[in-house]
Amino acid sequence: MTNSPDERAAELRELFFETSQELLQALNEQALQLEKHPGDEEIARSIRRTVHTLKGDAAACGLRELSELAHQFEDALSLESAASHAMLPEIVFASADVFTAMVLAYHKGAKLPGTASLRKKISELTSDRAARKPRRKTAGAKADWKAGKDWSEAEKREIAQAQMEGLALFHVVAKIDPHCTMPIAGRQLIHNAVASQGKVIVVRPDAKAPAAAKQVEFVLASRVSAEQIAAKCRIPTIAGEVAVTLLQPALAPNAPANTTEPPPERDPAVGSGPEIPAETIPPIELAPHTVAENILRVDAGRIDNVLNLVGELIIGKSMLQQALMEFGKRYPKDLLRGRFADAVAFQARVLNDLQRSVMKIRMVPVEQLFRRFPRIVRDVARQCEREVDLVLSGQDTDLDKGILDAIAEPLTHLVRNAISHGIEASEERQRSGKTPRGTIRLNALHQGNQVVVEISDDGRGIDIQKVRSKAIELGMVSSEEAARLSEPEILDFIFRPGFSTAEQVTEVSGRGVGMDVVQSVLHRLKATIHVETRSGRGTIFRLKLPLTLAIIKALLFWVEQRLYAIPLNAVVEIARTFESEVHQVDNYEVLQLRNQVLPLLRLGRARAPDSGLASQKLFVLVILVGERKFGLIVDALEGEEELVIKALDDQTFSTDLVSGASILGDGRVVLILNLPAVVEHVAHLRPEEAGHVSCGLLLTHTDRMRLGLGAAGGQA
Repeated sequence: MTNSPDERAAELRELFFETSQELLQALNEQALQLEKHPGDEEIARSIRRTVHTLKGDAAACGLRELSELAHQFEDALSLESAASHAMLPEIVFASADVFTAMVLAYHKGAKLPGTASLRKKISELTSDRAARKPRRKTAGAKADWKAGKDWSEAEKREIAQAQMEGLALFHVVAKIDPHCTMPIAGRQLIHNAVASQGKVIVVRPDAKAPAAAKQVEFVLASRVSAEQIAAKCRIPTIAGEVAVTLLQPALAPNAPANTTEPPPERDPAVGSGPEIPAETIPPIELAPHTVAENILRVDAGRIDNVLNLVGELIIGKSMLQQALMEFGKRYPKDLLRGRFADAVAFQARVLNDLQRSVMKIRMVPVEQLFRRFPRIVRDVARQCEREVDLVLSGQDTDLDKGILDAIAEPLTHLVRNAISHGIEASEERQRSGKTPRGTIRLNALHQGNQVVVEISDDGRGIDIQKVRSKAIELGMVSSEEAARLSEPEILDFIFRPGFSTAEQVTEVSGRGVGMDVVQSVLHRLKATIHVETRSGRGTIFRLKLPLTLAIIKALLFWVEQRLYAIPLNAVVEIARTFESEVHQVDNYEVLQLRNQVLPLLRLGRARAPDSGLASQKLFVLVILVGERKFGLIVDALEGEEELVIKALDDQTFSTDLVSGASILGDGRVVLILNLPAVVEHVAHLRPEEAGHVSCGLLLTHTDRMRLGLGAAGGQA
């Protein structure tokens, strides 16, 4: 059944909202390049091509205001003196911001932003009298196109490279239907259709030419036949006549691209076209072209649904394994037991492969996030009057899409703070023996089943004494307690709400808002942050993130007849001790473990010293939160388990000490502790309360149904 015109228009708009983000990001990157290389005509042409594509896509979707504004900018970029205009980088940055705001407004159905300021800046490109002169066109321009003489050197090299890759070359001529109401959009649709069949190398005439609304010609490198290309380009009410001519047959891959041999005989039924110039063009290395059909855009929500179903299958696997164990105990000699065990083992292997495959679909390279920071660094450095370089590494590191989106705001806060608080002014840096330009580095790497993201700078570092004094001034800690705190404990104050060492409030910093947002977001993600600083040398913020938030390996344990779990990667070791070995230091419980004083967290009720239980054995889980070790006192261990995390809504729980829940194969519900939040909770307690965390949580059958955890039996 054919979709209605309204449905097709809606699909086209959704596709535009996705693809426009890449175009706008490319526009920002090209503006940064032009700022570093003023007057570079090739970069200016790249900007013009990006704006042209954005204009065509917007026109095809009926976004008239955006299309007209992009068309005005494209016309200004077409002038000879545009590339050398001193203000061109600023105008490109401004246009990228306005275009982004317009796309967002279209997407949300909101009011469009004002464009008068940008239009005024664009008019500056045409204010120069010399700039008003159009590019000269000789009488032989048409003949040059036919002979391939007006092609750029880059186009000629791409043609040669395509031949070396074993691609055939076609000349495609498509006449735009004279009754087409939107010829510019029609031209773009034809271009998209041609591009879907291979690699478009040459496009003529230029979109601003009068003939652009009548006809468009391409040189296409492809492996499909001329008939297939022609059939793809025949778009009803858009393309009239379509002619496709084979210019050069496919050569053997890596064969020399020499076009001095006579061209092959043309198929008169398909059409005629220009000749390839008779010259040998030296090959260059180009990135391999990805055929559009090999890329499928899928909404992230659909992948989440598949991942949730995989999670339910994992719960089903646990239930089968539990049933198999009970069957084996009841009928140890039954022959079916072995067959059941083989079937369950086979299902487990397939399910593990399915889980890994789905997880890989959700994984995206960190580059998608990192590429926005050159523009951010450039803008903030200008606001703060700093000279800053940005160095990126580890962009190929993969991370869950949901986590990547969630850490965008924390990373932005950290980078902005690194510039405003860390990087010194050029004169101050030179007095300290440093280079005038500061450096901020963003790095990502895999570490076990975690991803580490580092934000470092070579600035002045964090003044530990200043942080200590500010914490005392704000009443966050007493002078006596502050004197006993270690450097990492002092640095933890910078993540408290309202804390700031800035001497004045600016647009960038000084309000004490931002670093606490970083901490809260990371707690929600079950991630940690560690700070390293050296006076005069710089600071490193190290974020440790889970690869995914959906499925984890966990260690299960009992506290006061309740079942809890923590991520297995947070457990360093499991120790046994006696209640008598637990000591009080400033009303905090600690344990001497191999010449190391280990702070303890007790999830249950604290035992009185005279309770007569001094000889009772304890399990102590040594956990790592950030770069610090703690001991978690528990009553008994249950074992390791692969858990599917189910989020808890605010109507069920109002605490951040628990990050989620899961259901085991026998129907029991287990609560998953949020270790960073537990440690943070203890840090804010008064000394007489510290060391004892009472989660006080118990899931009933009704709660389990509300959470969507299933209706399996068993007690939580």
